[in-house]
Amino acid sequence: MSYIQRGTRTFRMANLALFAGGFNTFAILWGTQPLLPDIAKEFHISPAVSSLSLSSTTIALAISMLIAGSLSEVFGRKPVMTISLVASSILAILTAYSPTFHLLIFFRILQGVVLAGLPAVAMAYLGEEIEPPSLGMAMGLYISGNSIGGMGGRIISGILTDYFNWHVALIGIGIISLLASLVFWAILPKSNHFTARKFELHSLVKSLFSQFKEPGLIYLFAIGFLLMGSFVSLYNYIGFQLIAPPYSLSQTLVGFIFIVYIVGTFSSTWMGMLADQHGRRKILQVSLFILLIGACITLNTNLWIKIIGIAIFTYGFFAGHSIASGWIGQLATHDKAQASSLYLFFYYVGSSIGGTTGGAFYSGYGWFGVVAMIVVLTIIGILLSIRLGFVAKKRMKLSSHSI
Repeated sequence: MSYIQRGTRTFRMANLALFAGGFNTFAILWGTQPLLPDIAKEFHISPAVSSLSLSSTTIALAISMLIAGSLSEVFGRKPVMTISLVASSILAILTAYSPTFHLLIFFRILQGVVLAGLPAVAMAYLGEEIEPPSLGMAMGLYISGNSIGGMGGRIISGILTDYFNWHVALIGIGIISLLASLVFWAILPKSNHFTARKFELHSLVKSLFSQFKEPGLIYLFAIGFLLMGSFVSLYNYIGFQLIAPPYSLSQTLVGFIFIVYIVGTFSSTWMGMLADQHGRRKILQVSLFILLIGACITLNTNLWIKIIGIAIFTYGFFAGHSIASGWIGQLATHDKAQASSLYLFFYYVGSSIGGTTGGAFYSGYGWFGVVAMIVVLTIIGILLSIRLGFVAKKRMKLSSHSI
């Protein structure tokens, strides 16, 4: 059967559905981020401890994606993604009724488990169904849904918290996400290039670990880890700085700062298209440099310059993530959902480790400590991307000789 081609109605429906799915997933996942100061205050805990309401979710998400990716190889792409979206939306509403921090963490861990179904499978679905020349754009549009979801979840939860409380904020996120889940289920085209395999645990585990035999994938896994560790560290603790003097911003205003995610929506699509035209290695390295520059600009104490720095940082992050995640489908030679789930496993482990470690740097050295950590992680990412370029080029030469 033919692939989904750019410009067709099916292409638009597929991208709109995955946009809605990405919105759902990341509104739920990041909806608690601007609430960390309120959660810390209500439960009398430190910033680093309050960040566990995010880190616990992302580490559960990371581990569960290894399972979700394998399950989709057996039960299909759309069923796994749909169940994930509906279940996570219901849990988001239940999480709002948490009377203790421990119960909040418990519900957030459950959310991480069920959220895994969409991100673990979406990239594999796109890699299988979209024509190769349009994959970069399609992946960028999917990532843009992630960015809009992350932005929308933060803004909505910030506003609802200011007017009511963080419990009402989480209920609102859950209801909106449930509506997005229904849109996803109704319009996502069925898989035409997916072949189900039997559930054989030994075979699935063996194929999962065989992904590490591809050196290029290992570098992409590491880059995903470093990208997300940097990103979550910046966004976890910028709220603590901005609600404190000399800025003393309200939760609503801090939430609206996340509107800079719009640049991520643009960069993930545009830079993905540039990667299709000029090569992934070159554009990935440009994206990492942009991220690095943006992080350094946030050291400026002027509020508007700091926000510009956050926007530049966000532009580089979503561009880099879009390119790296799209590259997975090209380098994986088999079981692409498993390769994607491994990339996202390291990506979200980076979120958990980087997000909590960033709290230690913030407590010890303030905002400078957070930025210094991000700079080190990004430089390592740039060095890995250079090495990745050589590995990918060598593989292309070997493939051309074998034809």
